Amino acid sequence: MAGTAVAASAWLPSAPCTPQVCVQSTRSAAAAPRAVLRLVAVLVTVVVGVVLMPAVARIAAARRDRIIRAWCRTVVRASGVRIRMTGDAPPTGGLLLVANHISWLDIPLLAAVRPSRMLAKAEIRQWPVAGALTARSGALFIERDRLRALPRTVERIADTLRDGAAVVVFPEGSTWCGRAQGHFRRAVFQAALDAGVPVQPVRLHYRLDGGAVSTAPAFVGSDSLLTSVWRVVSARGVVAEVGVRPVLAPGSAPDRRALARAAETATGLRTGANAQGGAYH
Repeated sequence: MAGTAVAASAWLPSAPCTPQVCVQSTRSAAAAPRAVLRLVAVLVTVVVGVVLMPAVARIAAARRDRIIRAWCRTVVRASGVRIRMTGDAPPTGGLLLVANHISWLDIPLLAAVRPSRMLAKAEIRQWPVAGALTARSGALFIERDRLRALPRTVERIADTLRDGAAVVVFPEGSTWCGRAQGHFRRAVFQAALDAGVPVQPVRLHYRLDGGAVSTAPAFVGSDSLLTSVWRVVSARGVVAEVGVRPVLAPGSAPDRRALARAAETATGLRTGANAQGGAYH
Protein backbone atom coordinates (compact mmCIF):
# COMPACT_ATOMS: atom_id res chain seq x y z
CA MET A 1 0.00 0.00 0.00
CA ALA A 2 0.96 3.63 -0.20
CA GLY A 3 3.74 5.37 1.62
CA THR A 4 6.68 7.59 0.91
CA ALA A 5 7.94 6.93 -2.60
CA VAL A 6 11.16 4.98 -2.91
CA ALA A 7 13.34 3.86 -5.77
CA ALA A 8 11.81 1.06 -7.82
CA SER A 9 13.29 -2.42 -8.00
CA ALA A 10 12.26 -5.82 -9.29
CA TRP A 11 10.45 -6.48 -5.99
CA LEU A 12 9.73 -2.93 -4.88
CA PRO A 13 8.06 -1.08 -7.78
CA SER A 14 6.62 2.39 -7.27
CA ALA A 15 3.88 4.26 -9.09
CA PRO A 16 4.30 7.81 -10.40
CA CYS A 17 0.93 8.80 -8.92
CA THR A 18 0.94 11.49 -6.22
CA PRO A 19 -1.95 13.03 -4.25
CA GLN A 20 -0.97 16.52 -5.44
CA VAL A 21 -1.16 15.66 -9.15
CA CYS A 22 -3.58 12.73 -9.44
CA VAL A 23 -6.13 12.96 -6.65
CA GLN A 24 -9.28 15.04 -6.94
CA SER A 25 -11.24 15.48 -3.73
CA THR A 26 -14.99 16.21 -3.71
CA ARG A 27 -15.13 17.39 -0.11
CA SER A 28 -16.42 20.77 1.07
CA ALA A 29 -16.52 22.64 4.36
CA ALA A 30 -20.23 21.90 4.65
CA ALA A 31 -19.45 18.17 4.50
CA ALA A 32 -17.26 18.16 7.63
CA PRO A 33 -19.99 17.06 10.12
CA ARG A 34 -20.99 14.18 7.87
CA ALA A 35 -17.34 13.21 7.42
CA VAL A 36 -16.81 13.13 11.19
CA LEU A 37 -19.83 10.85 11.64
CA ARG A 38 -18.55 8.54 8.91
CA LEU A 39 -15.08 8.46 10.43
CA VAL A 40 -16.51 7.53 13.82
CA ALA A 41 -18.64 4.82 12.19
CA VAL A 42 -15.59 3.35 10.43
CA LEU A 43 -13.51 3.34 13.62
CA VAL A 44 -16.29 1.76 15.68
CA THR A 45 -16.87 -0.92 13.04
CA VAL A 46 -13.16 -1.74 12.84
CA VAL A 47 -12.69 -1.83 16.61
CA VAL A 48 -15.73 -4.08 17.07
CA GLY A 49 -14.30 -6.40 14.43
CA VAL A 50 -10.92 -6.55 16.18
CA VAL A 51 -12.52 -7.27 19.55
CA LEU A 52 -14.79 -10.01 18.19
CA MET A 53 -12.18 -11.61 15.95
CA PRO A 54 -11.09 -14.31 18.48
CA ALA A 55 -14.72 -15.39 18.97
CA VAL A 56 -15.48 -15.36 15.25
CA ALA A 57 -12.40 -17.50 14.60
CA ARG A 58 -14.01 -20.36 16.56
CA ILE A 59 -17.17 -20.39 14.43
CA ALA A 60 -17.67 -22.93 11.62
CA ALA A 61 -15.92 -21.86 8.42
CA ALA A 62 -18.99 -21.21 6.25
CA ARG A 63 -20.70 -19.04 8.86
CA ARG A 64 -17.41 -17.30 9.73
CA ASP A 65 -16.88 -16.33 6.10
CA ARG A 66 -20.39 -14.88 5.88
CA ILE A 67 -19.74 -12.78 8.99
CA ILE A 68 -16.39 -11.53 7.67
CA ARG A 69 -17.91 -10.62 4.30
CA ALA A 70 -20.73 -8.70 5.99
CA TRP A 71 -18.30 -6.91 8.31
CA CYS A 72 -16.04 -5.87 5.42
CA ARG A 73 -18.97 -4.52 3.44
CA THR A 74 -20.03 -2.59 6.54
CA VAL A 75 -16.56 -1.00 6.84
CA VAL A 76 -16.75 0.23 3.25
CA ARG A 77 -20.33 1.46 3.51
CA ALA A 78 -19.65 3.20 6.83
CA SER A 79 -17.06 5.31 4.98
CA GLY A 80 -19.81 6.53 2.64
CA VAL A 81 -18.82 4.35 -0.33
CA ARG A 82 -21.47 2.23 -2.05
CA ILE A 83 -20.54 -1.19 -3.44
CA ARG A 84 -21.43 -2.70 -6.80
CA MET A 85 -20.17 -6.28 -7.06
CA THR A 86 -20.50 -8.29 -10.26
CA GLY A 87 -19.42 -11.74 -11.38
CA ASP A 88 -19.62 -15.24 -9.95
CA ALA A 89 -18.65 -16.27 -6.44
CA PRO A 90 -15.03 -17.50 -6.35
CA PRO A 91 -14.32 -21.22 -5.82
CA THR A 92 -13.49 -22.78 -2.48
CA GLY A 93 -10.10 -24.31 -1.67
CA GLY A 94 -6.68 -22.88 -2.42
CA LEU A 95 -7.02 -19.74 -4.51
CA LEU A 96 -4.78 -16.81 -5.48
CA LEU A 97 -6.85 -13.61 -5.68
CA VAL A 98 -5.16 -10.88 -7.69
CA ALA A 99 -6.39 -7.34 -8.30
CA ASN A 100 -5.28 -3.89 -9.31
CA HIS A 101 -4.45 -1.68 -6.32
CA ILE A 102 -5.84 1.81 -5.73
CA SER A 103 -6.91 2.28 -2.12
CA TRP A 104 -6.92 0.92 1.43
CA LEU A 105 -10.57 0.18 0.63
CA ASP A 106 -9.36 -2.55 -1.74
CA ILE A 107 -8.60 -4.80 1.24
CA PRO A 108 -12.11 -5.01 2.76
CA LEU A 109 -13.60 -5.11 -0.73
CA LEU A 110 -11.57 -8.20 -1.65
CA ALA A 111 -12.36 -9.80 1.72
CA ALA A 112 -16.02 -9.28 0.84
CA VAL A 113 -15.37 -11.33 -2.32
CA ARG A 114 -13.74 -14.12 -0.30
CA PRO A 115 -12.09 -13.92 3.13
CA SER A 116 -8.38 -14.48 2.52
CA ARG A 117 -4.89 -14.10 3.90
CA MET A 118 -3.30 -10.96 2.53
CA LEU A 119 0.25 -10.50 1.33
CA ALA A 120 1.24 -7.28 3.12
CA LYS A 121 4.39 -5.23 3.50
CA ALA A 122 6.07 -5.53 6.88
CA GLU A 123 5.68 -1.79 7.62
CA ILE A 124 1.93 -2.23 8.07
CA ARG A 125 2.61 -3.93 11.41
CA GLN A 126 3.46 -0.47 12.82
CA TRP A 127 0.22 1.21 11.71
CA PRO A 128 -2.24 2.09 14.49
CA VAL A 129 -5.36 -0.12 14.51
CA ALA A 130 -4.83 -1.29 10.90
CA GLY A 131 -1.55 -2.96 11.87
CA ALA A 132 -3.12 -5.02 14.64
CA LEU A 133 -6.09 -5.91 12.46
CA THR A 134 -3.87 -7.01 9.59
CA ALA A 135 -1.70 -9.14 11.87
CA ARG A 136 -4.70 -10.83 13.49
CA SER A 137 -6.16 -11.61 10.07
CA GLY A 138 -3.28 -13.97 9.36
CA ALA A 139 -1.52 -11.77 6.81
CA LEU A 140 1.72 -12.96 5.23
CA PHE A 141 4.17 -10.15 5.87
CA ILE A 142 7.05 -9.48 3.48
CA GLU A 143 10.09 -7.25 3.51
CA ARG A 144 9.74 -5.74 0.07
CA ASP A 145 13.20 -4.17 -0.03
CA ARG A 146 14.92 -7.58 0.35
CA LEU A 147 15.04 -9.17 -3.08
CA ARG A 148 16.74 -12.25 -1.63
CA ALA A 149 13.60 -12.93 0.41
CA LEU A 150 11.47 -13.28 -2.73
CA PRO A 151 11.89 -17.05 -3.26
CA ARG A 152 11.00 -17.75 0.37
CA THR A 153 7.97 -15.46 0.11
CA VAL A 154 6.74 -17.33 -2.97
CA GLU A 155 7.27 -20.62 -1.12
CA ARG A 156 5.22 -19.40 1.87
CA ILE A 157 2.38 -18.33 -0.42
CA ALA A 158 2.44 -21.71 -2.18
CA ASP A 159 2.34 -23.57 1.15
CA THR A 160 -0.65 -21.48 2.26
CA LEU A 161 -2.44 -22.19 -1.01
CA ARG A 162 -1.77 -25.94 -0.69
CA ASP A 163 -3.41 -25.81 2.73
CA GLY A 164 -6.64 -24.73 1.02
CA ALA A 165 -6.57 -21.04 1.94
CA ALA A 166 -7.10 -18.06 -0.33
CA VAL A 167 -4.34 -15.45 -0.57
CA VAL A 168 -4.84 -11.88 -1.79
CA VAL A 169 -2.01 -10.29 -3.74
CA PHE A 170 -1.74 -6.93 -5.53
CA PRO A 171 0.72 -7.79 -8.33
CA GLU A 172 1.28 -4.16 -9.40
CA GLY A 173 3.35 -3.85 -6.22
CA SER A 174 2.15 -0.30 -5.54
CA THR A 175 -1.06 1.72 -5.43
CA TRP A 176 -2.13 3.73 -8.46
CA CYS A 177 -4.63 6.59 -8.70
CA GLY A 178 -7.31 4.74 -10.69
CA ARG A 179 -6.82 6.73 -13.90
CA ALA A 180 -3.48 5.05 -14.53
CA GLN A 181 -2.30 1.56 -13.64
CA GLY A 182 0.80 -0.60 -13.57
CA HIS A 183 1.67 -4.03 -14.93
CA PHE A 184 1.18 -7.25 -12.98
CA ARG A 185 4.53 -8.48 -11.70
CA ARG A 186 4.92 -12.17 -12.40
CA ALA A 187 6.78 -13.50 -9.33
CA VAL A 188 3.75 -14.20 -7.11
CA PHE A 189 2.05 -16.17 -9.88
CA GLN A 190 4.73 -18.83 -9.47
CA ALA A 191 3.11 -19.70 -6.13
CA ALA A 192 -0.18 -20.60 -7.88
CA LEU A 193 1.71 -22.71 -10.41
CA ASP A 194 3.69 -24.50 -7.68
CA ALA A 195 0.57 -25.18 -5.61
CA GLY A 196 -1.58 -26.14 -8.60
CA VAL A 197 -4.42 -23.79 -7.65
CA PRO A 198 -6.57 -21.42 -9.73
CA VAL A 199 -6.10 -17.67 -10.00
CA GLN A 200 -9.06 -15.35 -9.45
CA PRO A 201 -8.63 -11.96 -11.17
CA VAL A 202 -10.65 -9.07 -9.71
CA ARG A 203 -11.06 -5.59 -11.21
CA LEU A 204 -11.42 -2.71 -8.73
CA HIS A 205 -12.72 0.65 -9.90
CA TYR A 206 -14.06 3.74 -8.14
CA ARG A 207 -16.62 6.02 -9.76
CA LEU A 208 -18.94 8.86 -8.89
CA ASP A 209 -22.70 8.46 -9.15
CA GLY A 210 -22.58 10.15 -12.54
CA GLY A 211 -20.15 7.58 -13.92
CA ALA A 212 -16.93 9.60 -13.91
CA VAL A 213 -13.80 8.06 -12.41
CA SER A 214 -13.23 9.06 -8.78
CA THR A 215 -9.67 9.36 -7.51
CA ALA A 216 -10.76 10.37 -3.99
CA PRO A 217 -10.18 6.82 -2.62
CA ALA A 218 -6.64 6.65 -4.06
CA PHE A 219 -3.93 6.05 -1.44
CA VAL A 220 -0.77 7.07 -3.27
CA GLY A 221 2.62 8.71 -2.94
CA SER A 222 3.18 10.60 0.32
CA ASP A 223 -0.41 10.13 1.54
CA SER A 224 -0.77 9.14 5.17
CA LEU A 225 -3.47 6.62 6.04
CA LEU A 226 -5.39 9.21 8.07
CA THR A 227 -5.28 11.72 5.20
CA SER A 228 -6.60 9.14 2.77
CA VAL A 229 -9.35 7.97 5.13
CA TRP A 230 -10.47 11.56 5.74
CA ARG A 231 -10.60 12.23 2.00
CA VAL A 232 -12.82 9.17 1.51
CA VAL A 233 -15.26 9.97 4.32
CA SER A 234 -15.44 13.58 3.07
CA ALA A 235 -16.30 12.58 -0.51
CA ARG A 236 -19.82 12.33 -1.90
CA GLY A 237 -21.32 9.80 -4.28
CA VAL A 238 -18.39 7.36 -4.53
CA VAL A 239 -19.20 3.88 -5.81
CA ALA A 240 -16.74 0.97 -5.56
CA GLU A 241 -17.09 -1.42 -8.48
CA VAL A 242 -15.77 -4.93 -7.84
CA GLY A 243 -15.66 -7.06 -10.97
CA VAL A 244 -14.98 -10.75 -10.25
CA ARG A 245 -13.61 -12.16 -13.50
CA PRO A 246 -13.72 -15.80 -14.66
CA VAL A 247 -11.22 -17.93 -12.79
CA LEU A 248 -7.96 -18.98 -14.48
CA ALA A 249 -7.76 -22.73 -13.98
CA PRO A 250 -4.54 -24.58 -13.13
CA GLY A 251 -2.68 -25.45 -16.30
CA SER A 252 -4.33 -22.66 -18.32
CA ALA A 253 -0.96 -20.88 -18.70
CA PRO A 254 2.45 -22.49 -19.34
CA ASP A 255 4.48 -20.25 -17.03
CA ARG A 256 4.22 -17.36 -14.58
CA ARG A 257 4.79 -14.72 -17.25
CA ALA A 258 1.84 -15.97 -19.30
CA LEU A 259 -0.28 -16.39 -16.17
CA ALA A 260 0.43 -12.81 -15.04
CA ARG A 261 -0.44 -11.51 -18.51
CA ALA A 262 -3.68 -13.52 -18.59
CA ALA A 263 -4.71 -12.22 -15.16
CA GLU A 264 -3.90 -8.63 -16.15
CA THR A 265 -5.90 -8.98 -19.36
CA ALA A 266 -8.80 -10.55 -17.45
CA THR A 267 -9.07 -7.51 -15.19
CA GLY A 268 -9.59 -5.33 -18.26
CA LEU A 269 -6.76 -2.95 -17.29
CA ARG A 270 -5.45 -3.04 -20.84
CA THR A 271 -8.67 -3.72 -22.77
CA GLY A 272 -11.22 -1.60 -20.88
CA ALA A 273 -13.49 -4.65 -20.68
CA ASN A 274 -16.45 -4.37 -18.33
CA ALA A 275 -17.46 -6.95 -15.74
CA GLN A 276 -20.43 -9.11 -16.61
CA GLY A 277 -22.80 -11.03 -14.41
CA GLY A 278 -25.07 -10.23 -11.51
CA ALA A 279 -24.34 -9.34 -7.94
CA TYR A 280 -23.90 -12.37 -5.72
CA HIS A 281 -23.65 -10.77 -2.27
